[in-house]
Amino acid sequence: MAPFTFTLFAPYNKQAALRLKNANVRMFGVDILMEKDESDGYFRATVDLADGIFHYQFKIQTKSWFEKEPEPALPNYDDDEYKEMTQEEKQEKTEAHARLIDEIRERNRQREHEATFTEIWYTFVDPYATDVDERGTDDAHKAVGILTIKNGKRIIDEYEWKYDHCPLPPDEELVIYELHVGDFAPGDDDPLCRGQFKHVTQKIDYLKELGVNAIELMPIKEYPGNHSWYNPRYYFAIETSYGTTADLKEMIDEMHKNGIRVLLDGVYNHSDCSSPLTQIDHDYWYHHNPKDITMSWGPEWNYSFYDPKYNIWPARKFVGDSIRYMVEEFHIDGIRFDAARQIQNFDFLHWVVRESKKAAGPKPFYCVAEFLPDEPCITNIDGPMDGCWHDSFYWTLRDVLLHDNTDIGRLKSVIDCRQQGFLGVTNVVNYIGNHDHDRMLVELGKERSIFGAEAFKRIRLGVVIQMTSIGIPMIWMGEEIGEYKEKTPDTAKVDWSLIADREDNANELNKNLLAFYHGLVLLRKENKAFFQTNLNFIHEDHNAKVLAYQRWSESGERVVVVVNLSGHYLAHYRVPNMPTNGWWHEWTFNYDVKVEHNEVFLDLAEREAKILVWLGDHWQPPASNPQSDSTSTEKNE
Repeated sequence: MAPFTFTLFAPYNKQAALRLKNANVRMFGVDILMEKDESDGYFRATVDLADGIFHYQFKIQTKSWFEKEPEPALPNYDDDEYKEMTQEEKQEKTEAHARLIDEIRERNRQREHEATFTEIWYTFVDPYATDVDERGTDDAHKAVGILTIKNGKRIIDEYEWKYDHCPLPPDEELVIYELHVGDFAPGDDDPLCRGQFKHVTQKIDYLKELGVNAIELMPIKEYPGNHSWYNPRYYFAIETSYGTTADLKEMIDEMHKNGIRVLLDGVYNHSDCSSPLTQIDHDYWYHHNPKDITMSWGPEWNYSFYDPKYNIWPARKFVGDSIRYMVEEFHIDGIRFDAARQIQNFDFLHWVVRESKKAAGPKPFYCVAEFLPDEPCITNIDGPMDGCWHDSFYWTLRDVLLHDNTDIGRLKSVIDCRQQGFLGVTNVVNYIGNHDHDRMLVELGKERSIFGAEAFKRIRLGVVIQMTSIGIPMIWMGEEIGEYKEKTPDTAKVDWSLIADREDNANELNKNLLAFYHGLVLLRKENKAFFQTNLNFIHEDHNAKVLAYQRWSESGERVVVVVNLSGHYLAHYRVPNMPTNGWWHEWTFNYDVKVEHNEVFLDLAEREAKILVWLGDHWQPPASNPQSDSTSTEKNE
């Protein structure tokens, strides 16, 4: 037996208690009253515990409001009634709803001062619990924290790290693969079973073959329901359906062994309404009212509130502690900050990024924001983040691929993000799909009835532009194999049969697309031209809808990309202003071509891109092989 002290920070609550039992015992015993230290705001209870596993809960005399609030004034933007309303009617309804909410909340604030006030106690899980058992229910008040004691001390698990010494790629060389743990890998032998960390570990060979060197996990914190993503209930506990903390550590360790970094998607704008801190003293950690009712997904952290009595920024401390825990305990390599614009607090973002990098130590650590619409202020010299999701890139490419919008000026501005005010390669993450959007193949089918070879050709065009633009490319799981499922908050597992060997070869388009992705990722990783911001546009033809641009490095690598955005075949098309005479390798169709007089002639199929890679000043074709015809169109798959 050894003494263990339970702590709960609740500085303005009057009373708190601890409920504790051995994990093998069904019922809790008598509540243990906790003693409050007014000097630091903590309640404490010290109990002698033997080695083993224990369940515990806290009870608090709450300071949060309880009168039920009405549903949002305009909950369904696809509803016919909403669509028929004028802007003035919408505004009037929103304002009336806001007044009602204010009245209810004012009554809740006054409740403690009324003579008839009855103290309300709430039962909840420790906000700092690192393991939670929801006991088969979505009722947060029935969940318990899990405490493991070994040799008289609290432990998380007994995993021992093996590959911390392995080198990891720097930020500018990243190719990110975004995935949802539950949907990415098949569960054991059942493709419909929820995936777990161990199944992601089993797919490392696939990720290596594809060539990506970073994965971005969609939120893995414990959440309510069966398939939620972005309303975390607990900020230290991992979603138990994905596996144990040791499983997560082993997955990250194996990724590091194979040179793959692991980024986590973090939700730090808001939490679920049943999160423990909402039960203690809502307004101490959260904004009383949503900053924007139309963009509110739950109680919003108040990073502007400072408590002078205890010299603390409550929301900052809690969220900072949770991030520090994830970095130090799980050795993660970066964070994607969800809804960063809605946070509306650059001071906090600067602070939390510094704290994250401090916890990570000397290894590379990438902080990227979902800041929509994207703006350079979030990333540049005075911005808090290393990078942001380049959503304007997505919408521009979507217009090109889906609607044949060939606004070359707009396209140039997202290929070269410096035209938008961004400074470096790591400032933007470029994608043609992510978890917030339908995959481009789905869009092409739904909106334009474009399927099959034509749809896949458009995807290849988009991928070439994505992989050769300034920025870090990101692949949304499954798009590299032609996954066709629509966006859904429910289960939507990647269909790996799309690339399985088939006698009829009916999935040839899917397998070829995967090979195309693999080749482009490899080209990018092996060419330093893509790690720098050197880019210039060498040719643009608004009539033919052709754009050509060059990427190069200070060490001599050069790549020229020629894009035919039109729906017409362009035979023997002249591309002027080639940066260097001599031999180039046309990567897309695998042939060599000699540039003379700083021009080259290419056959460009409709909606097709060609990639010319400089072979060097002294390269000559082997004597046994005649010079390839620059108009060759036979593709090497």
